[in-house]
Amino acid sequence: MRFDVISLFPAYFEPLKHHGVSRRAFDSGQMQLHCWNPRDFTTDAHRTIDDRPYGGGPGMVMLAEPLERTLDAIADDRRHASSPQAPVWLFSPTGRRIDQRLVEDLARSDGATLICARYEGVDQRLIDRRVHAEISLGDFVLSGGEIAALALLDAVCRLLPGVLGSADSAQQDSFSNGLLDCPHYTRPENYQGLSVPAALLSGDHARIAQWRREQSLRLTLQRRPELIAQMRAGGLLSQNDLRFLQTLGYTSSV
Repeated sequence: MRFDVISLFPAYFEPLKHHGVSRRAFDSGQMQLHCWNPRDFTTDAHRTIDDRPYGGGPGMVMLAEPLERTLDAIADDRRHASSPQAPVWLFSPTGRRIDQRLVEDLARSDGATLICARYEGVDQRLIDRRVHAEISLGDFVLSGGEIAALALLDAVCRLLPGVLGSADSAQQDSFSNGLLDCPHYTRPENYQGLSVPAALLSGDHARIAQWRREQSLRLTLQRRPELIAQMRAGGLLSQNDLRFLQTLGYTSSV
């Protein structure tokens, strides 16, 4: 799997390759990351990559031509390396919000080229010509796409075989089964007057699994009720789930 990142600040991405669990994805060769600075593909002495917007207004807009040259260089490099061509994604507040399903699909793919925009954005003509999808980290605005790209790449790394200590870790994360994750506890059994729930101390695996499922349902209903509605609409809630939710006051109108 190969990712090409277009960024004015490629140093953002070095820690991802050398620290934390994400490093295992690169050490194992499962993920490759190539960074490209569009300033290297300018033709003027000042290495200009932005200009004032037509129609006026604050801020600057990234020029189409340096970005297009960068994309051409990436396509050539992929061909020479016998790497499959990949879709081009632009980080933008107007894009589809990243979720676990998108991350899982990306983890099963050959990768992508990620454009980390800056300033007021990118000349729309570059988007129309070369971008396959626009994606967003959330309903807020960042100074650039680098932080969003790091978040996406880290999320993908965690799903690759051998990156986490246990394959079950990723499968039990929030959103992997449509729900938020349940609370977790470790030693000591009693801390500052608070005890570990009895079910987790019982040694009864069925009871523990039921407790965790119910806590996930409870937390999701409290904090993200729309996820419960989506799971019910998709037939992903069992009768036991529905009975437990009803004890919490859940109705189909939630």
